[in-house]
Amino acid sequence: MNLLSPCLALAACLGCSAALAQTAPDVKIGIIGLDTSHVISVAALLNDPAAKDHIPGARVVCAFKAGSPDVELSRTRIEGFTAQMRDQYGVTLVDSIAEVVARSDAIMIMSVDGRIHLQQAREVFPSGKPVFLDKPLAANLHEAVAIVRLAEQTHTPFFSASPYRFSPGLKKLRETPIGGIRGAISYGNGASEAHMPPLFFEGIHPVEALFTVLGSGCESVSCVHTTDTEIATGVWSRGRTGVVYGLRTRKTPVGLTVFGQTGPLFETNYRYDGYGPLTQQIVTFFQTRKSPLQPEATLEIIAFMEAADQSRQQHGAEVSVPQLLASEGVSLR
Repeated sequence: MNLLSPCLALAACLGCSAALAQTAPDVKIGIIGLDTSHVISVAALLNDPAAKDHIPGARVVCAFKAGSPDVELSRTRIEGFTAQMRDQYGVTLVDSIAEVVARSDAIMIMSVDGRIHLQQAREVFPSGKPVFLDKPLAANLHEAVAIVRLAEQTHTPFFSASPYRFSPGLKKLRETPIGGIRGAISYGNGASEAHMPPLFFEGIHPVEALFTVLGSGCESVSCVHTTDTEIATGVWSRGRTGVVYGLRTRKTPVGLTVFGQTGPLFETNYRYDGYGPLTQQIVTFFQTRKSPLQPEATLEIIAFMEAADQSRQQHGAEVSVPQLLASEGVSLR
């Protein structure tokens, strides 16, 4: 199944032809969801020209503070982030998603709760304006597929990614000659949220780092779950293996070890490059309408995490990723 329609691909190509002239006006960005620190990171990079790491070309102009009262990290932080966006970064607060769409050239769906992303996308995508959806794309595979299909139907360019994907450290690691990758172990924060499967919250970061290095082709996943850890082991095509080691401890190290034909290669601290590399990718995407990451790649990540959850429920049984995708009418091969 080709999840990107020819019309959507054509729209992206036509958008690419627009030159990124320095004289072009800033892209007006509207944000939906103010219950994550990510919105503060984006506004700091875009709305403060005096900032050391300022990224030109776009500005957050308005926001709707949609949140989730049943999620503690949403309920307890939304008012503080909302005030900071308004008072420190000059963002106009509006009363509806429709008003965000009307005032903006491009939209960021940033709600920390992936369960509400599909409904928010249904209100945004008919505009055809480019959209970035913060992690996770959705709280399950079924809704993630629904978002991709909605994008096809409305000819809406979009992408979703963890900031880990664009870390300079991971880019350097991928470009280092090690004779071909045999496998990798990615570890990091595995903190979960009660309303979503374990890896769908913070665990998506080390998962996406793993996929950034290994690429597509995951065939099966098995998972070990304990109070403090979530360990998901995937088998990739050509006999490659990938392990995500999610740690639910207060101070969590971040790192990734790649095993090549010529020996292991260790890279760490890639996360601490911050939100800047991803924000630059988002701005370029909004300017060109050309996504740096295709939906198929994100769907495979979502399928990996859902397969891990099913394996956890089956006491570590191996779960087929292609079969899980096929159950939603999707084939990525």
